[in-house]
Amino acid sequence: MASLRFCYQTLEFGDADIHLRTLRDNQQYADTDGAALALGISSATWPLFGIVWPSGNVLAHLMCERPIGGLRILEVGCGIALASLVLNQRHADITATDYHPEAGNFLRENVLLNHGTPIPFERTGWADGNSGLGVFDLIIGSDLLYETEHAELLSTFIEQHAAPHCHVIIVDPGRGNHARFSKKMQVLGYSHTQEKPQHTEYLEKAFKGVVLTYQRLN
Repeated sequence: MASLRFCYQTLEFGDADIHLRTLRDNQQYADTDGAALALGISSATWPLFGIVWPSGNVLAHLMCERPIGGLRILEVGCGIALASLVLNQRHADITATDYHPEAGNFLRENVLLNHGTPIPFERTGWADGNSGLGVFDLIIGSDLLYETEHAELLSTFIEQHAAPHCHVIIVDPGRGNHARFSKKMQVLGYSHTQEKPQHTEYLEKAFKGVVLTYQRLN
């Protein structure tokens, strides 16, 4: 990790500031012990977890405003975990997960930068079976549907960790796979809506994606 170059930045969410240590850019790479390679993470995809992407920024702004009282919340594929950090500052019951072996280390560093309480983190993949995390009332994520097969994997993972009354919010940048995912979720008993996010002036470019919301009440 010594060869990595970092970027320190502060993002505003209403009256709150979130301080972040991220990778400087998507050219950074340091898998010295081969842990990522053993998980199938290539040098090209290794840095993707450690950058603030537009979808993650949109999700974090949604979590800045959403009612959270009494909810147990799970962020799936958290990456740099910006949404989890926002929720943690709001004293939410938030747990974060990611497949990348360095995501947990970055999360711990960023919690310290924000003087927050520790955020429970589990390194797990969507195909790993029951992680033992339990069930959640709200499951969130951003830019998760990279490949066609992710629709099946992600919907199955969510089903394993969804409480009987559960909301799911996924911010998708428009990679073309969310229709397949929505069909999988509907089979599992979720109603489905999608909409363009509002007030995204904090982004450098117009956001072309959608906010996918799923709700199951049985």
